[in-house]
Amino acid sequence: MKKLLTYLKHQPIAILLVFLPLAILAEMTDWGAIWVFALSAVAVIPMAGYIGEATESLAHYTGPRIGGLLNATLGNAAELIITIFAIREGLLDLVKASIIGSILGNLLLVLGMSMLLGGLRHGAQKFDRRQAGHNSVLLVMTVLTLLVPSLFSHSIGNIDPPSPQVEALSLGVAG
Repeated sequence: MKKLLTYLKHQPIAILLVFLPLAILAEMTDWGAIWVFALSAVAVIPMAGYIGEATESLAHYTGPRIGGLLNATLGNAAELIITIFAIREGLLDLVKASIIGSILGNLLLVLGMSMLLGGLRHGAQKFDRRQAGHNSVLLVMTVLTLLVPSLFSHSIGNIDPPSPQVEALSLGVAG
């Protein structure tokens, strides 16, 4: 019991793991969709923290490049899980909104908070111009690549049932 209290003192977010069995119980005993959703949403918070810790531990042994790839992949595990379930239910608009929200959240919120907190802690920050230039070019190329299928589908005119050519182009861009 003493070890558990010590652990909770150092990891207070772990107390939210109590909501995981409650969410399972709520699903099994038909408490209602809102209770299942709310309890599951709270139970996901410590799980996301553990995924982040595991990714950081792996990055320590694999190096910064593989670690960054793992962080980018596993850091969006919640969006991936939501996407899989939403596609199964045919909620493609939800999938699109989730992906856009994830991109905007990562670009605006995470980057903005990193810059703000880094500036508050360290004052003026220095960036490598060459690396920033490479990242800017990659960002512009990504945006243009994502725009091409959309512009192509609007020029054809049949948006509701997308044409096979637009679907092939879209899948190629995604790949």
